[in-house]
Amino acid sequence: MSLIWITKLLFSHLLTDFVLQKKNWIIDRNKRHFLSPYLYLHTIITGAVALLFIGFEYWYFALAIFVTHTLIDGWKSYRPDTVTYFLVDQLLHLLVILACWYYGFFDWQSFKIYFNGVGNNYNFWVTLTAFLFLTFPSGIIIEKMTRNWRKDLDDAGGLARAGKWIGILERIIILIFLLQHQYAAIGLLITAKGLLRFNEKEKDKQEQKTEYILIGSLISVAFSLITGVVVIYLLNIEIGMLF
Repeated sequence: MSLIWITKLLFSHLLTDFVLQKKNWIIDRNKRHFLSPYLYLHTIITGAVALLFIGFEYWYFALAIFVTHTLIDGWKSYRPDTVTYFLVDQLLHLLVILACWYYGFFDWQSFKIYFNGVGNNYNFWVTLTAFLFLTFPSGIIIEKMTRNWRKDLDDAGGLARAGKWIGILERIIILIFLLQHQYAAIGLLITAKGLLRFNEKEKDKQEQKTEYILIGSLISVAFSLITGVVVIYLLNIEIGMLF
């Protein structure tokens, strides 16, 4: 019941904040802040939809969502329209939803049982370690391995910064595909990236840059594949020990 309840609140938030909210409402709110009637129209709809989904017996949570949503959106209207403030805004809304769930359904005994189960879950920690390794640790290793190619490029700094985040996302996606046994999807991803690199070579005509990007991409993919194979092997060992 608690999972259904919080899922309904998340659904109502996504519906009202991203689907039902019109762009001109946001523009007016950013100009007039707490004096904008569209601010209150939006938050009334947010509270009403939440109430509709969770039921009238939880009206006080819908009221809390209405009040906090008004305060958060009003506060955000004074801030620059940047990704950082957008993420902070959404995080605050999410924390309100979690607080409602906490006061409505949270049970310490159930949480302790769940927490102890996660703490002793071999598969969870193996998989989590693999994902962590494929983010910044592997990125640092790849950066050191490609240093000799990077130092000869004019735009090495920009390429390294962009490549770091592209590489992290790429490695995570490949590991997810491996764990789900979607091997064809991995091939499609690598092929699509290869086509983009080919077009870049034709456009820039810079062989050194293309070689640098290519070697970095291949190392990144290799890290993902090797890590995925090791994780699958370790998970299979645990399964074998159970039988």
